[in-house]
Amino acid sequence: MIQGAGSNVGKSMIVAGLARALTHRGLSVAPFKPQNMSNNAAVTVDGGEIGRAQALQARAAGRDPVVDMNPVLLKPETDIGAQVVVQGKRLTTCKARDYARLKPRLMPRVLESFHRLAGTADVVLVEGAGSPAEINLRAGDIANMGFAEAAQVPVVLVGDIDRGGVIAQLVGTHAILPPEDRDRIVAFAINKFRGDASLFDDGLAEIATRTGWASLGVLPWFAEAWRLPAEDVMDIASTKGGPIKIAVPRLGRIANFDDLDPLASEPNVSLEIIEPGRPLPGDAALVLIPGSKSTIGDLQDFRAQGWDVDLAAHVRRGGHVLGVCGGYQMLGREIADPDGIEGHPGTHPGLGLLDVATQMHPRKTLSYTEATYLPTGAPVTGYEIHIGSTQGPDCARAWLEVDGRSVGAARPDQRVRGCYLHGLFASDDFRQQFLAELGAPASGYAHDASVEAALDSLAAHIEANMDVDALIAGAAEIRG
Repeated sequence: MIQGAGSNVGKSMIVAGLARALTHRGLSVAPFKPQNMSNNAAVTVDGGEIGRAQALQARAAGRDPVVDMNPVLLKPETDIGAQVVVQGKRLTTCKARDYARLKPRLMPRVLESFHRLAGTADVVLVEGAGSPAEINLRAGDIANMGFAEAAQVPVVLVGDIDRGGVIAQLVGTHAILPPEDRDRIVAFAINKFRGDASLFDDGLAEIATRTGWASLGVLPWFAEAWRLPAEDVMDIASTKGGPIKIAVPRLGRIANFDDLDPLASEPNVSLEIIEPGRPLPGDAALVLIPGSKSTIGDLQDFRAQGWDVDLAAHVRRGGHVLGVCGGYQMLGREIADPDGIEGHPGTHPGLGLLDVATQMHPRKTLSYTEATYLPTGAPVTGYEIHIGSTQGPDCARAWLEVDGRSVGAARPDQRVRGCYLHGLFASDDFRQQFLAELGAPASGYAHDASVEAALDSLAAHIEANMDVDALIAGAAEIRG
């Protein structure tokens, strides 16, 4: 089990790199995260949803993503509440205080998924969440040491030297953990080192002396990390690539933002993330409104930022707009929520840029989808993960076809479009043709090939800098 001395130390990437490295060694590998908190979800082959990081880790291991890889997924809807997804399906929505009482009921489901997954693999790589140093959350824990204890798995603790104070991160964690948890940690590793790693040899020795844990090494900064899908919303960043500017307002509950990854990597595209408090830029070729876990709430915030005025001006200037999933719903005339799924029951005015209306309903659509881009016939592969359905006159100008059905909506001039299909920009032919409509020349960038190459490079990076042999040998010895 890979745990972190803090959040965002690189656990997800290390598990992905180890998964690819061990797969290259001929082992059957499965990733597992007992509890994840993310609105960047992936649809699984068995019809559920898991965290995007576990889907990437499954890809690294050459496996299809399944719900057992992330049995508990928390999807924040407000500052104090989240939707609880268990083994791929929504269980309930609750506040943080109520979730603490729910956790003990979830551990049997977590262990059920873990043991089922373990029966299919030589190695299960488990990723923790946050840090075991959060001892105030230890009672009923299912994400870190509580799970490690219940499943009897050894732990490797990872520290992030880039943020500073890494010796204190690791030695401090050792100091505050109860002895039984401290003893589950068999080794540590340092991540995100910049420069000559040998300069930290004395630091490694100090940590080993003060904790009794073995060192697995120092991982230098992995420069190709930007080529891999990010899970944390804070990892979304603007990129300066080419002359075609795509502006993306950072919604408060932005979801499934992996839609942006292929665009961020395009040589002819500059992707600009618009933070709250900033206007939408007047020189953008496209404004892309992404998915949202709380469409109505984010629509209200969109207006509060004045982005609705900016967007209307962008359209008047002849700019293009694309809404994906929640962004598609926002573009319509109205969003009806008679059951109060996203708050108080009622009907809320949309941005009015598409002649469609959305009605929320509790049933969630989860599916892999193969589509055709109607203007050119290019194949498109993606996934749907949403509540609600959208209808209206602009649906007569659908621009995608799925199983003989026309889907999506567009204005008569085709400058404002929307659809429910996530992941569509990972389809190279479609992406190149869509960008050509904005004036971008073909780049030849191949997204899937780039991700595969980055995973191979990450595996080589870990093999070169981390004692993978010791990690495997130690785990095998402890498991007996």
